[in-house]
Amino acid sequence: MLPVLLASTIGEVRIGDAVDRLADQLNLTPADRAQLLPSGKQTLLGNRIHWAKTYLTKAGLLESTRRGHFRITERGQQVVASHPSHIDNEFLNQFAEFRQFTKKSANDASQDAPLIEPPLVSRAETPDEVMRAAHKQVEIALGQDLLDRIRSAPPAFFERLIVNLLLGMGYGGSAADAGRAIGRSGDDGVDGVIDQDALGLDRVYIQAKRYAAGNSIGAGAIRDFFGSLDRHKATKGLFVTTSTFSPSAKETTAFLSKRIVLIDGENLAKLMIRYNVGCRIEEVLHIKKVDEDFFE
Repeated sequence: MLPVLLASTIGEVRIGDAVDRLADQLNLTPADRAQLLPSGKQTLLGNRIHWAKTYLTKAGLLESTRRGHFRITERGQQVVASHPSHIDNEFLNQFAEFRQFTKKSANDASQDAPLIEPPLVSRAETPDEVMRAAHKQVEIALGQDLLDRIRSAPPAFFERLIVNLLLGMGYGGSAADAGRAIGRSGDDGVDGVIDQDALGLDRVYIQAKRYAAGNSIGAGAIRDFFGSLDRHKATKGLFVTTSTFSPSAKETTAFLSKRIVLIDGENLAKLMIRYNVGCRIEEVLHIKKVDEDFFE
């Protein structure tokens, strides 16, 4: 991770250029550079540099600037100025953001559960447990990357995202219908309405807030949305945000007479991954076992 961080001290860096530059610095042979993962879709070096960039970003030492590019942050510059001999997970654990990332990536077994990396297998864990923990780690990193991209995208992109997600979940009927339903922004406190059936007999009203991380939705916003639902004589509402809901907002929702479902940034990312919105399957691993019937 230290070579990746140092590579960013010259300014904005394209990830592909970083791979070539670090390969040169490490004096890798053509065979080393061409070595592929078992999937055959990415080089081993490229995969490790991408993960190093992800870890450094979660620790706040790097930040994504645009597609495939990153740069060093002020915190990253302070780390470089301290001349560390190396950077690993233990080093990054001093940063609260990275500890939060590793806690989510672990199986929630304990607050201090270490981040499980594919090359490191604990003797206390079965191969199945390691595999599932690694899969969860990949999905947590993917989810946070999705949220970062949503927050940096134009507002219209968030609107299209909700359309695609609701379509993927079986609402809206068609892209055209869903697009028209969501597109009525500023309509008396409601950002959109989508039909649950083809005739529009059952509708869900939507409020969408694209907020930065740490900017929580308060109880006031929930009460305002409740008032909008009341004016529309609606019984159901969906409140989507890229940030979080405060405890008072959740408590307010629980006591209201209308059904309002809250989807925060973490759950939004999980739904996107589940319904393949903004992401795609890169590789499928087949886990096999002995066919007892064959040997009988």
